[in-house]
Amino acid sequence: MKPKNIENDLMKETKKWLAKIKDKRGKTVLIDKTKSELLENMDAYIADSEHFLKKGDLIRAFEAVIWSWANLELGLQLGILRQVPTTNHGNHAE
Repeated sequence: MKPKNIENDLMKETKKWLAKIKDKRGKTVLIDKTKSELLENMDAYIADSEHFLKKGDLIRAFEAVIWSWANLELGLQLGILRQVPTTNHGNHAE
């Protein structure tokens, strides 16, 4: 049995979830304008994850991407955010 390479697994998972959250973020709109810090935090965590990935700090990169997902999920559940479909012509909301 081959030993697992935890670093490669962590990098792969972080990149996978980072790509997914960036896609979701492009389809996310703010409903409650008084809660704009939720989207700001989500964007900051996405940027942090990318920054930590570049530095090779995989634990912090993964943690940041998880926090961005938490902001998205909470925003959707609380009705602060909403997902909108996009057209086939870029990221313009329909």
